[in-house]
Amino acid sequence: MSARHEDAHAALWPTHGLLISDGDRTPLDLDELFGRDNPKVLEIGFGMGDTLAATAQSDPGRDYLGIEVHTPGIGNLLALLQDQDLSHVRVARGDAMQLVHRLAPGRLDAIHVFFPDPWPKARHHKRRLIQPVNVALLRDRLRPGGILHCATDWPDYAEAMAETLDADPGLEPVDRNRAGRPETKFERRGAGAGRPITDLRYRRHPAPAA
Repeated sequence: MSARHEDAHAALWPTHGLLISDGDRTPLDLDELFGRDNPKVLEIGFGMGDTLAATAQSDPGRDYLGIEVHTPGIGNLLALLQDQDLSHVRVARGDAMQLVHRLAPGRLDAIHVFFPDPWPKARHHKRRLIQPVNVALLRDRLRPGGILHCATDWPDYAEAMAETLDADPGLEPVDRNRAGRPETKFERRGAGAGRPITDLRYRRHPAPAA
């Protein structure tokens, strides 16, 4: 990390950081983590954190929890929180699904999965985040009516995402709009390479699936 990132990490990690350990199933109280009971949004894989910070800045009524494994990205997001005084953002380091296991059902207002690793080689597709078992768990953590918003610049992954999300019995498609999502670095890179950008927004059924 740069000196700026290291300074922000030292200053903010004790109060704004959360380390996720593999196998830890201790329930995570999000209201306690944020110190208030506002609606909660989870962003999985926030990269350098620019998009999460911009979204949170324009949406002060909801609390944002981002999770990433990339150390420079974590440092950069913490620096953005410090620069912009974003007190309603928390930063987790570790495996996203390990974190999701620790959340109570129906706890999240929205989940954002923007430009996850596409694992383009066929033999690696099983490593993709948007798989039926993961989607079922993500959906369970959404409140009824909550939104799962995915985006990718890989057409075959977009098709696989849509098939998986359509097949989940507790989700219904909303639209394919970006819905105010800020442009990301990965999006600009994909568009520059000529790849189409696909947004997929799904809602958890108002009544829990049987």
